[in-house]
Amino acid sequence: MFPLLWQNSTPLNPRKEEALPHSVETHPLPSERIGTSRSLTVHRFGTPGTRPKVYIQAGLHADETPGFLTAHHLIRRLASARVLGEVVVVPVANPVGLSQVVKGTHVGRYALNDGGNFNRGFADLAEAAQARVQGRLGPDAAANVALIRGALRDAHAEVRPGDEIAAMKHALLGLALDADLVLDLHCDMEAVVHLYTGDALWPELADLAADLGAEAVLLASDSGGPPFDEACSATWWRLSERLGAEGPVPPACAAVTVELRGKADVDDARATADAEAILRTLVRRGVVEGDPVPLPDPACEATPLAGLARVIAPASGVIAFRRSVGDRVEAGETVAEIVDPTAKDPDAARIALTAPVAGLVMARSNVRFAGRGDLIASIAGAAALPASGRGLLFD
Repeated sequence: MFPLLWQNSTPLNPRKEEALPHSVETHPLPSERIGTSRSLTVHRFGTPGTRPKVYIQAGLHADETPGFLTAHHLIRRLASARVLGEVVVVPVANPVGLSQVVKGTHVGRYALNDGGNFNRGFADLAEAAQARVQGRLGPDAAANVALIRGALRDAHAEVRPGDEIAAMKHALLGLALDADLVLDLHCDMEAVVHLYTGDALWPELADLAADLGAEAVLLASDSGGPPFDEACSATWWRLSERLGAEGPVPPACAAVTVELRGKADVDDARATADAEAILRTLVRRGVVEGDPVPLPDPACEATPLAGLARVIAPASGVIAFRRSVGDRVEAGETVAEIVDPTAKDPDAARIALTAPVAGLVMARSNVRFAGRGDLIASIAGAAALPASGRGLLFD
């Protein structure tokens, strides 16, 4: 069990008196081996406790680089903006995963100590918060939100993480759990911009999707895991289901996983555009001072996460893609072929991989050789598919 203490808070760029501050905090993580240490760097803008509060992090899957550069450009913009609420940015959310390089290969999605996915297993605080607020809610939604946020902070403070990774997850959740808006910046292998969020949060987040040019928005109330965004937001609809008879419990934390294309889509032009899109959302929501601009037309409608069809390799071989990310396909259309270069008959060396449903080729593998059972492509369909007996997210 490790104490979680903020250290080395350093104010930056003090400006004229009416401007709001930017400070940087260093949060040390517990070391599990002598002679080693890691920390989280947290940028804070505005006045703590002021609403709306926004929390943004990048690189929870530490080998997903686009969010790092987007966070860099966003920090630059926020440092010269007038922040009316509070914005917290963690530009590198997973220093543990960032350090995992094995013979030149970065392993940032899974922890090497136990193979766990860094974006799974966050604490579910709903039950502990319920125990603290049950019988105390009333007809005032704002008062209920404030009461529940306090209960969540208290419940979180009682958790004692047992190792470095648990302490890191605990710290990240502690920074975000009382935010009005949470953006968790990720990317896929090769992909278009897409979002994952809760059913209860749509269409509230349609402005963010439109500004980012998202080509898919996937909705679920319980995707399995739980991932970071649901650890922040799902508590609210769970408490509403359990305690709604006492008084209104709105979905007070709008958390979303933002997938910024593919792993190789890292350049200043796209990162700047993504940062500006996020900043426009903050202006529109009254977090940052400015004049809201008209929204672009949305690039998609939201669809159920349960409608996301996976194209899986039935055999090992070279992947020869027939369709690209962003393409729309019909059910039964060939998306890729698996080619066995060792086949005795070259004319019988190919297996066609077809789309299980009609929809958007949202993402595909960024490697070109597959093992049997590997994920080849993901297709966002319009309707929920039969339950598979596993979580909706592909681990």
